[in-house]
Amino acid sequence: MSTRFTEPAKTSPSGFSAEAKKHLGQNFLHDTTVIAKIVQALDPKPGDVIVEIGPGQGALTFPLLRRHGELTAIEFDRDLHAPLQAAAREHGTLHLVQGDVLGVDFSALAAELAGTGGQIRLVGNLPYNLSSPILFHALDHAAAVRDMHFMLQKEVVERMAAGPGSKVYGRLSVMLQAYCTVTPLFIVPPGAFRPAPKVESAVVRLVPRPAAEVEVGDRRDFANVVRAAFGQRRKTLRNALHGVADSALMEAAGVRPDARAEQVEVAAFVRLANLLGGG
Repeated sequence: MSTRFTEPAKTSPSGFSAEAKKHLGQNFLHDTTVIAKIVQALDPKPGDVIVEIGPGQGALTFPLLRRHGELTAIEFDRDLHAPLQAAAREHGTLHLVQGDVLGVDFSALAAELAGTGGQIRLVGNLPYNLSSPILFHALDHAAAVRDMHFMLQKEVVERMAAGPGSKVYGRLSVMLQAYCTVTPLFIVPPGAFRPAPKVESAVVRLVPRPAAEVEVGDRRDFANVVRAAFGQRRKTLRNALHGVADSALMEAAGVRPDARAEQVEVAAFVRLANLLGGG
């Protein structure tokens, strides 16, 4: 006899029930202590434009509305829209955007919500199976994003914040740290969700660096170098970057050709990519 993934629908802190859908990677947050800590970490101020990714049952949405009064949320699951809108009325003004967050132009959304040159603040409990694509998508619109507060798998947060020499330092670490300040905030146990995932989660803050501080010359060159370097992380860079950058170029960038990718700091990857692009 087969067993369904979803638990019987349970009432969330938001006051309405819904079953988690496995194919959408849904795990609904219900721990009010954790929710309060996220709201405190975000600390919304008057005039802030907050955009939540994946509001789910509204466990975080409604406390944010009570604190801030207005919120835009991006939700893929159409079945959640009507109950979210209905439950939101007593808390504040909720603007719902239906669709895949990877298809949302954050720059255009920021211009619409905050005016030309304005910025949005992103927050959300991201589905584990889409966390890296969503992070890279947000990076593409970093100029329109003031900061990000995300709940992610603990292991992912550790990789995001890792430094050279760490076993978990990798492509995600380098790509994010080149454009953002990454600060892990606190760990969240599996029991804070329904259904409970099999792993711990963590909340992280990312603050995009001002454009003048980002030294990457060409984003594509930089991404290609980092991808190639970590694509064969057991090999030395001389071998991993064969056909991408030669030893002379690496040495000119202050990178040892006999080093492995996990030994190289973010700034060195930036220098190498800039030299590769003629910068």
